[in-house]
Amino acid sequence: MSKVEIQGLFPVPLMRVHGCAPRELIETLIARTREAATQQNSSSTRLHHSEMRLAEADETYRAVQSAVGPHMVEFGTLLFGEPLSWLIKEMWTNRLETGGAQTVHSHANSFISGVVYLTDTHPSARTVFRRDMGGREYVFSNANERARMGPFNATDWVSPPARAGDMVLFPSYLLHEVPRNEGGERMTLAFNAIPHRLDSWGYAVNFGVDG
Repeated sequence: MSKVEIQGLFPVPLMRVHGCAPRELIETLIARTREAATQQNSSSTRLHHSEMRLAEADETYRAVQSAVGPHMVEFGTLLFGEPLSWLIKEMWTNRLETGGAQTVHSHANSFISGVVYLTDTHPSARTVFRRDMGGREYVFSNANERARMGPFNATDWVSPPARAGDMVLFPSYLLHEVPRNEGGERMTLAFNAIPHRLDSWGYAVNFGVDG
């Protein structure tokens, strides 16, 4: 009798943390988002962002960093093999109105990106993660009514519904988007993080923030 094994090679991790942010912090961030998220998105008139700010420069953002910090260390260990010290280089909040959407994008100049959900997500506006449109994979696909989509051939992954206070962490290069929101106002806090140092057999690269 032959024995067959399927080994998933080089998977991309994504961490979901339920109830990461306490209710009091969420309420503070919601009030702040209503006031500060005034910058209109270039692709959608129904999506607005606040200015990006350093976590260290803001008491509320420091509280967010304390809540997400241990999870970033754990997630970073999956990416780089050891616990590292992580710096959130920027945070901002987002307000997506009914009928708005966020186009597919990734985050530059960072290694870990995260989203903290400040409101429950409507099923229509769950975060969608997409397989890179380039890379070294086959350019042909087999997508039809007979094909069963799975982790090895799917082109996108729709995240489960999120509740207020939940968080996702993912590698910053991972493409993601939010489809048209058919529900009520959707608010999130997003951030990008870098490790203080990466060491490849003695060749070390240090990261920091100017000023």
